[in-house]
Amino acid sequence: MRLASVKSGRDGRLVLVNRDLTLCALAEAAPTLQQALDRWAEVAPRLEREQKLLDLGAARSMAFRQEDCAAPLPRAFQWADGSAYVNHVELVRKARGAEMPASFWTDPLMYQGGSDSFLGPRDPILMADEAWGIDFEAEVGVITDDVPMGVSAAGALDHIKLLLLVNDVSLRNLIPGELAKGFGFFQAKPSSAFSPLALTPDELGDAWDGGRLKLPLRSTLNGALFGEPDAGVDMTFDFGTLIAHAARTRPLAAGTVIGSGTVSNKEDGGPGRPAAAGGRGYSCIAEQRMIETIQGGKPVTPFLRFGDRVRIEMLDGEGRSLFGAIDQAVERYTPPAAQGGIP
Repeated sequence: MRLASVKSGRDGRLVLVNRDLTLCALAEAAPTLQQALDRWAEVAPRLEREQKLLDLGAARSMAFRQEDCAAPLPRAFQWADGSAYVNHVELVRKARGAEMPASFWTDPLMYQGGSDSFLGPRDPILMADEAWGIDFEAEVGVITDDVPMGVSAAGALDHIKLLLLVNDVSLRNLIPGELAKGFGFFQAKPSSAFSPLALTPDELGDAWDGGRLKLPLRSTLNGALFGEPDAGVDMTFDFGTLIAHAARTRPLAAGTVIGSGTVSNKEDGGPGRPAAAGGRGYSCIAEQRMIETIQGGKPVTPFLRFGDRVRIEMLDGEGRSLFGAIDQAVERYTPPAAQGGIP
């Protein structure tokens, strides 16, 4: 199934989308994606029948516009982002001269982010200050049904109901100060954005091996290719492992979103090369800056500025967009006058 939420109220209106992303039909089995996930075993077969009718041209349909979409889950009970591509973590630490603990290769990193105000795929990235170090992070995510506490990594795979793409917006220059407090991210991790569509695993065919999505994740910055690393390569921890890690000491509610972390590939045993130099490139600006620091002593590529535009998309072998595109401009945020300015 190909599911989306068009903007309507706080939680959107669930629709099913045809294969070429031109038509959609209002879901009758559930008005919102969260309500569908709450009763997935009952609702999913009904949604599948509605999807077939749409694909056959037998459903009442309307034009599908990606710019009308909210995130598939405009707000969720939980958003937990892992760091499955340890190559990315290794580069971050190497750039600042820090050794990486051996446990990072066996025990996933994960943070719990804000899930009450996700951005739609075409919503702007609103920030008050460029000096915060605005960055994008292109990722793959999964949405689960109810996951029991203590689930195994193998058992966790059965709880993956949908996949989608993520832009985990990060404020790089705020991260060091927050981590120095010893209590994790908060201000450095504003609202994340998600692709227009969330897909059931069967829509991905052989590209989905049950725990990894084996396709390139394409990012462009101001229309130029920035990175196209393969999401199925160099993923140290699959999604089953990430879900089991999150559920070690608590159950996960239906509608939990788990992110892969920044997709990152090595090349020829090294840390990868920029797309402009013929490499696979990177899924965030910070990683390119790390390479510049390691190789030249200082970063050259600036973080995002007002007016920049980021696009994140995944194509199948025929060049067809699977999830639609996250396509966001960075814009200056001005708080309401009654609330005063931001220090």
